[in-house]
Amino acid sequence: MKKFLLLSLLALFGAASARAGSRAEYVTRIETCEAILQEFMANPATAIPAQVLERARGLVIVNQIRAGLFFGVKDGYGVILVKKADGHWSLPVLVAAGEISLGFQVGVNASETIMVITNDTTPRMLFNDRFHVGVDANAIAGPNAAEAEKFNKDLLETPVLVYTKSRGLYAGATVKTGWLQRADPANFTLYGTQYTMPELLYGDWVQPVPEVVPLMNLVQKLAP
Repeated sequence: MKKFLLLSLLALFGAASARAGSRAEYVTRIETCEAILQEFMANPATAIPAQVLERARGLVIVNQIRAGLFFGVKDGYGVILVKKADGHWSLPVLVAAGEISLGFQVGVNASETIMVITNDTTPRMLFNDRFHVGVDANAIAGPNAAEAEKFNKDLLETPVLVYTKSRGLYAGATVKTGWLQRADPANFTLYGTQYTMPELLYGDWVQPVPEVVPLMNLVQKLAP
């Protein structure tokens, strides 16, 4: 029964996260993700070391809110960029992000996460609509800039290095699953095109709209 309920909630909130909204809303999401990356990099306790960024083949920035009493819901959005063969970073492509948990739990918090993808195959897993972090690809917590001189370089072989911070109080989740999900309708609206995630990430048919250029420039500067 719990498994059935969990799967039902996953489908419900996944669909809600990917719903169509206004272009202004999507521009705000891009700007928020840029601000998250800037804030992470400004603090040595959360900054991503240069050695990690040198290996980056993809970057995911996620903004989420989690709340619950018996059923916990973690709903949000993010962007993904990939590094192309010529060394330039792609357009930022909007994704939905969420998590459902069962078990006694209480509280509300906001969490911000950056995932550094170190290979070329993992980003393509999102083409299948939903990517489960830590399940579809191995993921571990990444070292921060303060640890740059002493972290184990073997960590750089991990497909996904995760950096996260949260605000607020939350405790007690017992069973949970998290995902990233394609949000093609959002990208249709943002870019004014019918190209989907694969074409936006790896093609050259769509030019950057002005609102995404600052984020692209920041990522290019951090991980040239």
